[in-house]
Amino acid sequence: MSKHLPPANPFDDDKLKEECGVFGVIGLKDAANFVALGLHALQHRGQEAGGIVCHHPEHGFNSARRFGYVRDNFTKESLMKTLPGPLAIGHVRYSTAGSKGAVIRDVQPFFGEFSMGGAAIAHNGNITNALALRKELIERGSIFQSSSDSECIIHLMARSLQRNIPERMEDALRRVEGAFSIVAMTRTKLIGVRDPLGVRPLVLGKLGDGWVLSSETCGLDIIGAEYIREIKPGEMVVITAKGGIESVYPFRPQPSRFCIFEHVYFSRPDSIIGNQSVYETRRQIGVELARENPVDADLVCAVPDSGTPAAIGFSQESGIPFAMGIIRNQYMGRTFIEPTEQIRNMGVRLKLNVNRALIKGKRVILVDDSVVRGTTSRKIKEMILDAGAAEVHFRIASPPTAWPCFYGVDTPQREKLLAANMSPDEMAEHLAVDSLKFISLDGLYRAVGEANGRDKDCPQYCDACFSGEYPVAPSDMIEQGFEVEAAE
Repeated sequence: MSKHLPPANPFDDDKLKEECGVFGVIGLKDAANFVALGLHALQHRGQEAGGIVCHHPEHGFNSARRFGYVRDNFTKESLMKTLPGPLAIGHVRYSTAGSKGAVIRDVQPFFGEFSMGGAAIAHNGNITNALALRKELIERGSIFQSSSDSECIIHLMARSLQRNIPERMEDALRRVEGAFSIVAMTRTKLIGVRDPLGVRPLVLGKLGDGWVLSSETCGLDIIGAEYIREIKPGEMVVITAKGGIESVYPFRPQPSRFCIFEHVYFSRPDSIIGNQSVYETRRQIGVELARENPVDADLVCAVPDSGTPAAIGFSQESGIPFAMGIIRNQYMGRTFIEPTEQIRNMGVRLKLNVNRALIKGKRVILVDDSVVRGTTSRKIKEMILDAGAAEVHFRIASPPTAWPCFYGVDTPQREKLLAANMSPDEMAEHLAVDSLKFISLDGLYRAVGEANGRDKDCPQYCDACFSGEYPVAPSDMIEQGFEVEAAE
C-alpha cells in the first residue's frame, strides 16, 4: 500500500463515527416528547439527522424527520403537537461512508403499512448482505424509497407470511446478516431486538407505568427512567402498554461479540455497559496504557473530550500530573461557516486551542482515543510545538485502527487508514512526534474486564477494526473485491 495518504477535510475531526442511536417509549402520555429527550442524550451517536414516529389511538401514525440537531428541531412546540400518543420511537444518524449528502427519505424511522396494520422501525448497525437482499427484493417487485440498508427489513417483513408483525420481524431478521439493534413499533406494541452477536447496544428502562428502550443508559437518565437491564444478544422483547413484556430468542445462539470500540469511544462516558461504567473502563484503559508504555514527561494532557478519562488514568498510574493543555471550543458546530481557503487552513484550530502558558517548555504526553488517518494528530502536534513544548509523546487508548468496520460505523476505506499503511514507528515518523505508542489488544481486553486478555480462539468482543477478524463475513464488500484476511 502507498504510504502517501490522501488529504482529509480539515473540518472532519478524524474520528470514527457511530452511525445511529435508537430510542422508544410506550405507556406514557406524549411519548414523542420523551423520545426527543432521549435522542438528545444520544446525539453523539448521530448528528446529521433525526426522526420520530408515533401512534395515537384516534389519530393513527404520525412522523417527523429533520436534518440537524435534535435540539434545533424536536424542541419546537408546533412540531411536537403533531406527534401525539402514548407510543413513539426515534432515531439519530450519521450517513454511511458511501452516502454523504443524504436526502430526507433516508432518515429513519422507516414506516410500512401491512395488512394487519402499520409498523415503524429504527435500526442501529449495518446489514452486510443488504445489496444482495435489495437486488432480490427489487427483482420480486419491491419498490424502495431510500438508499438505506435498513429499509430491506421493512420489505422482508411485507413479504413474510407470518401472522403478526413481531413474527414477521423475526422472519425478516433471520434473512439479515451483520449487526442490528432495532427499536420498532406497531399500533400497540414496542419491540426491541439485538442481533445474535450483540454487536451494538440496546437497554431496557422503566418510567412510571411506561417502558423505554435506548441505545445507551444515558438516554434513560435524561428522562429519569430506571435502568432495568440490557436486551441480550439474539433477544427480541415485545412490550405492550399494560406492561407485559414477552421475551423470545429467534436466532441460533452464538457467543457474544459486542463492539469493543463502544467502550473506547462511541458510548458516552456516563453510560453503563455490561454493568460497567464506561468512564471507569476508559480510565482503566489509561492505567493499562501507562503500564505498557511509560515515558518520562512533565504533563499528561488529553485530546478533548474523548481522550480525557484515559488521560486521567494514565496520570494516576504514572504519577505524572494531569493538566488541561488543550481546550475545546464548545460552540463549534458541524456546520460552522462556508470554509474559505483561509479558514480551511486553520484546520483543527477552530475546534481546539493550546493552553500556551501551561505547555511552554514542558515534555507533554498527549492521550487520544484513536488514530484514524492521522490528520488531526499531526495538526495537534504542530499546535503543541508552536506553543513551546519541549517534547510531544502520543499515547493512544486503542490498538492501531487498521481495518474498516462494516457493522454500523463510518470508517474510511482501508487504504486511508494510517495504521493499514504504516507500522507504529513509521506512524511516529510520519506525525513527527518524539514517540507514539498504542495500548495492546490484550491490554485493552484487560481494561474492559477480561483479566486474561483476549481469547484468540474465541474473542470476547468484536475487534475487527484492530485485528481484521470479522465475526460476520461482510458479504457485500467481499462481492465488491474486499479481501478479508488475518491482520499481521
